[in-house]
Amino acid sequence: MRYSREHKQETHDRIVKKASVRLREKGAHGIGVADLMKEAGLTHGGFYAHFDSREALVIEAFDYAMDRSMEHWRKQSDQVAPEKQLPQIVETYLSTVHRDNPGHGCSIPALGAEIARESPKTRKAFAGKLDEMIEMMTDFIPNLPRKAARKQAIATLATMAGTMLLARIAGSSELSDEVLKTGKDSALDGAKREPKVTAAKKPKQS
Repeated sequence: MRYSREHKQETHDRIVKKASVRLREKGAHGIGVADLMKEAGLTHGGFYAHFDSREALVIEAFDYAMDRSMEHWRKQSDQVAPEKQLPQIVETYLSTVHRDNPGHGCSIPALGAEIARESPKTRKAFAGKLDEMIEMMTDFIPNLPRKAARKQAIATLATMAGTMLLARIAGSSELSDEVLKTGKDSALDGAKREPKVTAAKKPKQS
């Protein structure tokens, strides 16, 4: 039976969506193609009708997960004033809900260490999405020049992702909660910090 182009695209998207969840839950090498296809309700043999390789699926699944994170940030930011956008994202990101649901959370703490060991092609794709995420976060820092805002965005995202990684390592425990709170306080301090004002130099008297 031949399927329409629309049906094939719907099936393709379903595989990518399922894979994005399972990869964040199990890791880049924690689940095989056969299992991914089974979860999508398809046979292993149909995989290559949609993807050239496992790497191609992994890259698309990463892209999908990163896009969903940024879409979530965009929706959150639309609900608050500009100066509250970054603190709002920090609060939601460094939460027990996010900690306990890696399959539906940010790819950086879930897969970052594994991505660093992947092929140059996969790392390049992930780096491109990471840069998009940094640029979006930079937009949420309205009280600084662009270059300074991007620098702060990188520091804040690094704090957020690192905190989430450590919190998950500690599991659902008092230590994990302590890590979350400490990381959140640190990220919020950075998000709320006022820009330094440099006094203008007086011209030298001749």
